[in-house]
Amino acid sequence: MPAAGGREVPCRCGPAGARTAPTLLDRPPSREDTSVSAARPHTTLRALAAIAALPLLLTACGYGSESTDDGGQAEVAADAEKLSADEVRIGYFPNLTHATALVGVQEGLLQKELGGTKIKASTFNAGPSEIEALNSGSVDIGWIGPSPAINGYTKAAGKNLRIISGSASGGVKLVVDPDRIKSLDDIKGKKIATPQLGNTQDVAFLNWIKEKGWKVDAQSGQGDVSVVRTDNKITPDAYKSGSIDGAWVPEPTASKLVADGAKVLLDEADLWPDKKFVITNIIVSQTFLKEHPDVVEAVLRGSVKTNAWINANPDDAKASANAALEKLSGKALPAEVIDPAWKSITFLDDPLAATLGTEAEHAVKAGLLEEPNLKGIYDLAPLNKVLKADGKDEVDDAGLGAE
Repeated sequence: MPAAGGREVPCRCGPAGARTAPTLLDRPPSREDTSVSAARPHTTLRALAAIAALPLLLTACGYGSESTDDGGQAEVAADAEKLSADEVRIGYFPNLTHATALVGVQEGLLQKELGGTKIKASTFNAGPSEIEALNSGSVDIGWIGPSPAINGYTKAAGKNLRIISGSASGGVKLVVDPDRIKSLDDIKGKKIATPQLGNTQDVAFLNWIKEKGWKVDAQSGQGDVSVVRTDNKITPDAYKSGSIDGAWVPEPTASKLVADGAKVLLDEADLWPDKKFVITNIIVSQTFLKEHPDVVEAVLRGSVKTNAWINANPDDAKASANAALEKLSGKALPAEVIDPAWKSITFLDDPLAATLGTEAEHAVKAGLLEEPNLKGIYDLAPLNKVLKADGKDEVDDAGLGAE
C-alpha cells in the first residue's frame, strides 16, 4: 500500500539522471499520510476555499512540503564525547505516527545516546521532500512511511537509502457518517475520502474495494465507490459540509472526524495478521550508514529506548508527543482527539518487513506501481546488534535485506 507520513512519486530519474521504471509517484508529490492534494469535483466550495488558503496556513504552522527546523534539540553536555560525526541531521513528520522521533527529541532520549554529536532536526509534511533531502545530503536519517521509502528506493535503483528499523504500526481507520452508512456494504455508492492518489491509505482502500468485488478506476477514483482524494487538513470541513460520506484516513484525522460526529466502521489493523502493519519506518542514507555506522547505531539505540519508554509510560509519552506537536504547529491536540488516536498506534522496533512487501503488492494490483525489486531495501544488522545488546529478540527482513 505504498505510502505511516501521500502518493509520493518524485521524478523518474535515478541519482545520475538515468531513467528508471515508473514508480508510485508519477503524480504531484504530497504529504506522506496527510498529503496536500487537489480537491475532486465532490469537494465543496468551502473545502476549495480552504485548499486555496492552505499554503499560507501551512507556512504559518510550520507545515508544508519544505522542511522546517524542529528547534527542539536537547542541549549537549560540554564534556560529552563526539562520535564520528559532529552532527546528525534527522527528519520526521509532525504526526502522531512519528511519535518515536517527536518524543525522542522532546525528552532528549536520542541526544543522550549520541553524546557530543549534535542532533539537527527538521520536520517534513511530504514524503518526496524528505526523500529529496536524504538524497541531497541535508538529512541523514529519517522517519517516513512505507510508500515514499519504496518509491525512493526503486526510483534510485536501490542506491540511495536503506530501511534500518521500524517505528510504528496501525493508526488508520475507516470512519463514516452514521446517518448515511450503517454497514460496510453501505460503502458502495458513497463518497469516501483518502489523503491522496496512491498514498498508503488510498492504496489500502482501493485494495479493500477490490476484495469486496466492486470496481473503481484507480486514477479517477470513480466507480462503485467514489474515492475523493482530499488533504487531511481539509477532510474535517468536507465531512462537516456533507461533501463526503466518510474517509479512510490516518490518525489524528480519523479521531478528528469522530469528534465531529463520525463513527469508526473499520480499523485497518483488523485486516492484517496479528493486527500489525508498518506505518512508519526509519531510513538512512547509504552513504551516511557507510561513513558513520557508530552514529547510526546510536540513533537506533535512542529509538529503541524511546519506544520502550513510550510503551512503559503511555500517558507521559502522549503528553510529550502533544507538547512537541504544539511546539511545531502552535496548537496541541484536544483530549477527545489525541486520546483515541494514541491508543490505536503501536510503537515498535520491528519494521514488519513482510507487510511492506504486501503493501507494494496491493499498489501493483491497483495499477499504481510497476512490480518493484525490493531486495536490499532493508539493512537490519545495526538494529539487531542494538536489540541483542538490550536482551531483546532480533527482527527479520522477510528476505528483503541487503546482502
